[in-house]
Amino acid sequence: VGAAQRNVEAARKAEEELRDARDKLTALAFKDPARLAPKIAFSDARGLLPLPVGGTVAKPFGAPDGFGNRTQGMTLSARAGAIVSAPCDGWVSYAGPFRSFGQLLIINAGGGYYVLLAGMERINVQLGQFVLTGEPVAVMGEAAAPSSAALGGETTGPALYIEFRKDGGPIDPSPWWAKSQGEKVRG
Repeated sequence: VGAAQRNVEAARKAEEELRDARDKLTALAFKDPARLAPKIAFSDARGLLPLPVGGTVAKPFGAPDGFGNRTQGMTLSARAGAIVSAPCDGWVSYAGPFRSFGQLLIINAGGGYYVLLAGMERINVQLGQFVLTGEPVAVMGEAAAPSSAALGGETTGPALYIEFRKDGGPIDPSPWWAKSQGEKVRG
């Protein structure tokens, strides 16, 4: 019981730290809502970005994908109906359905960086729109999209697939997330 209680307390502390980091970054992003360019270069945002949705890491970057390859992104389990926020400032390059992955959102973060989010039920932004870090951009569905469920490993509920790309190639997103975020985060 002692270890379980410590885990609960550690998760609660991590949630508070995540909430504080997300609030600070969001406040900075919304300080000038009329801007149409990223506040900072994406390459300088390492360790600062909030996860787009609360949940548990179901499959990290580079894990076996079950098809003989490695994942090119990471998958978070999420709760049904969870709001998905933009993890960074950028321009919406694509917003719509993609194969059996549910809704796909691609954000051009500038400097050759793109952020892909897949597995949502509904996207609330449009092609060409500039989004700010922390801005609500989509909503998770009640269940996982078929392909995002496969990428998510053991998760049977909603799963958000996140992929960072630089100059057309996948990169590990883990260095970009705010340091206070652990494996379990606010849902």
